[in-house]
Amino acid sequence: MSTTSSPTACQAPEDERREYEAALRTAPPSVGAMLAERVAATPDTEAFRFPDAAGGWTSWTWRQADEVVREVAAGLLALGVQAQQRVAIASGTRIEWAVADLAVMCAGGATTTVYPTSSIEDVGHILRDSGSRVVIAEDAGQLAKVSECWPDLPELTHVVVLDGEGVQLDERVISWETLRDKGRGYLTQHPDAVRQATAAVEPADLATLIYTSGTTGRPKGVRLPHSCWTSTALAIEATGLMRPDDLHYLWLPLSHSFGKVLLTGQVRIGVPTVVDGNIERLVDNLGVVRPTLMAGAPRIYEKVHSRVVSTTQAEGGLKLRIFTWAFGVGRTVSALRLQGKEPSGLLAVQHRIADRLVFTKLRNRFGGRVRFFVSGAAALSREIGEWFHAAGIVVLEGYGLTETSAASFVNRPTRYAFGAVGLPLANVEVRLDPADGEVLIRGAGVMEGYHNLPDETAAVLSDDGWFRTGDIGEITPDGMLRITDRKKDLFKTSGGKYIAPAAIESRFKAICPYVSQVVVHGDGRNFVSALVTLDPDAIATWGAEHGLQRRSYSDIVTSPECRAMVQGYVDELNTTLGRWETIKKFEVLARDLTVEDGDLTPSMKLKRRTVEKKYADVLDRLYAG
Repeated sequence: MSTTSSPTACQAPEDERREYEAALRTAPPSVGAMLAERVAATPDTEAFRFPDAAGGWTSWTWRQADEVVREVAAGLLALGVQAQQRVAIASGTRIEWAVADLAVMCAGGATTTVYPTSSIEDVGHILRDSGSRVVIAEDAGQLAKVSECWPDLPELTHVVVLDGEGVQLDERVISWETLRDKGRGYLTQHPDAVRQATAAVEPADLATLIYTSGTTGRPKGVRLPHSCWTSTALAIEATGLMRPDDLHYLWLPLSHSFGKVLLTGQVRIGVPTVVDGNIERLVDNLGVVRPTLMAGAPRIYEKVHSRVVSTTQAEGGLKLRIFTWAFGVGRTVSALRLQGKEPSGLLAVQHRIADRLVFTKLRNRFGGRVRFFVSGAAALSREIGEWFHAAGIVVLEGYGLTETSAASFVNRPTRYAFGAVGLPLANVEVRLDPADGEVLIRGAGVMEGYHNLPDETAAVLSDDGWFRTGDIGEITPDGMLRITDRKKDLFKTSGGKYIAPAAIESRFKAICPYVSQVVVHGDGRNFVSALVTLDPDAIATWGAEHGLQRRSYSDIVTSPECRAMVQGYVDELNTTLGRWETIKKFEVLARDLTVEDGDLTPSMKLKRRTVEKKYADVLDRLYAG
């Protein structure tokens, strides 16, 4: 592991740094000002596209979007929201989320994020800790959580409900339409109110209070001023990853910093963006809207890989042989292209055939126009990235944290490496702690601190601005950052051997096409074990092929036949590991791990400690005797 502490060992390309620094000289002071610049520059180009009630799509220009944003911003001013006061949004990803967030910032307020899957306890903590004055709630379910906590929230004055079905409205609980009506009335009386509120915002003013879902403990509010978002948007622009002629598909949770930074980058660059958080419709919608760019968490790419591989294996015969041959050819071509070369001769002919028979069909599932995907929020398996590349699809892995405005590193379309998170953005400095290789980040995108938590802020943020990420990394010979594990996740067996569980878990997901989640365990134990869950769709197909059709999910995954199948993949995994890392025992759980049950964060990152505690009895049985 590299222990270099040089902040220049890993940096953005020189041309990006020059472009970023030039843009910084005339940078807008706030996100609201950045929106005003975008509307003035391209008022009649498409800004947003979103599903409508008729089952089709509605499109807004920047001028149309700005009109709605100003109405909502004025409505918030009419409700008494003042500079840097918090307005919480408790909703899934939808056009109203994007509008509300921009409106809050244009009104001079600050957005508080609340995941729609948050428990009543967490909702109460977030609204109380943030001092939110207004909550924008998606529906009756979200309103019910807020109502349960409202007696203990003296600063909360109003709740605005987006979907009013089953909701009793009154003076304090109003509809989204009522908020816009209030805004229109306020603008009639005070036509310059929103413009003046936006103009009063300074770069250091609070823009967003994002409560990290966290893999352990109570959510912490990360204070991100306007300068964090504007500087990161300028740095994204300098990479050329997002272009005005792209069509961007945004489905990620906007309560998560990954989704939020994409929204901010979109405003700066002027990228038309499809906004729809319905994951169940994701693949179908991609084929309809045919985007050129999409970002997602690794689980999305793992599921696509799993579905394609398991379905083809189940079909068997000639189709499986063609599929296997095509990916063999694709991997050979992939290796050449990573060296900057193109196939020639017989290989070129074979690749054209493989592309026509297999790869084109896979790309068409995503609409056939994707320039590349971006993966973030958790580690992407190197093997998964290589599999997509063999099919002619580039997945660029990136890295960042809520505390660094999400976007800190990313591979570039012309310079990427599988297993690495790429080069820094132009607003980022990086170095590694010489003691243990912890990644340290400094730059304009780093948070102001944790809300109301000075001691926790001091523990991770030095006086000279270096943020301790908690991740262990190394810098590759070509200057890219590779994350090797989460510092808190590393554990040591009773034999004294350190284990990096995430690396093993990632490798197993690439080997086994049926796996959904895997939790590698062994802290203080005498060997390594694992909890395994299987993808419901993939395992149903497998079950039907092995005489287990019409069985429930739990019956299939706990059957002897299924266990034998998983054992085969575990054995294959173990051949790639050191002896001390091998999984000696495992248990296939009778249900999958989910966000709703608190096993995963909303960005689908494993809550390791939570799962280990929940299944402590299962783990203990693996070590009994």
